[in-house]
Amino acid sequence: MFKLCIRAIACALFLLQGATPALADTWPTKPVKLIVPYPPGGSTDVTARVVAESLRQFLGQPVIIDNRPGAAGNIAADVVAKSAADGYTLLMATSSLAANMSLYKKLPYDFARDLAAVSQIAFIPNALVVGPGVPVGNLAEFIAYVKSGKNTVNYGSAGSGTSQHLSAALFNSMVGGKMVHIPYKGGAPANADLLAGQIQAVFAPLVEVLSFIKSGKVKALGVTTRKRSALLPEVPAIGEVLPGYEVALWNGILAPAKTPPEILNKLNEAIVKVINLPETKVRLAEQGSEPVGNTPAEFKQFIAAEVGKWGELVKISGATVE
Repeated sequence: MFKLCIRAIACALFLLQGATPALADTWPTKPVKLIVPYPPGGSTDVTARVVAESLRQFLGQPVIIDNRPGAAGNIAADVVAKSAADGYTLLMATSSLAANMSLYKKLPYDFARDLAAVSQIAFIPNALVVGPGVPVGNLAEFIAYVKSGKNTVNYGSAGSGTSQHLSAALFNSMVGGKMVHIPYKGGAPANADLLAGQIQAVFAPLVEVLSFIKSGKVKALGVTTRKRSALLPEVPAIGEVLPGYEVALWNGILAPAKTPPEILNKLNEAIVKVINLPETKVRLAEQGSEPVGNTPAEFKQFIAAEVGKWGELVKISGATVE
């Protein structure tokens, strides 16, 4: 009887070893859900839909967008972290989730441990824009304007701990300024007050203020990424004038942590193909995004570094959320 049990266990283990490749060969056999942590219509949602539309031709199944906004992306991340690790529930993650690791005192999931990297999609710049009432013509003049301490410089953001807040806090710290943070309940009301002259500056996602820049309603002084944006080639990267400054927003796709590597790799191959499609590159460029597309191992390593980097920005800002 003992020998029979041992043989049965050995057979079961053998069958399990062969099950994963078989699962990867047939996956997906039904629609895949891509959970977006923000409402429809925002830049993250738009990017997710661009990718989802084209993934069908490479996966053979539709990719359905499921918007789960709230708690700076934590609601959506927690749902995916606790989902079955079968490749059918994915997360459209953003750099905000890396910041949340330091921003929130308690989280129901661990961003780095409970989610598996699939592929980064893109880098997204924030743009430093000032209202028409700010008497500066370029970034160097604005730095001098802030450093003088003689001028009121209030900057708006979509809320404490957001990329707008952290981008501005790092800038303020590096120039030794006394800018004052004015948090809003979203980027739109902050931008509205900028146009109305109620605040002086915003470090906004480029896609949110591009039309205002083009129409001359606000002045773009710099972008937060290392390189200039192709949409605003005449606007410098802030690091060109303020060496060492860089804040790059990003997005990418994650899966539950125990998703089989074979499925992650198959999904990664499909996503990279989508990112390299000419039409995808055009649509991402229209938002000011720079396409990436990397391996799960590369994206995992990148995320680990980002958690530390955004943690430093949260520390500089002094922001915290219960």
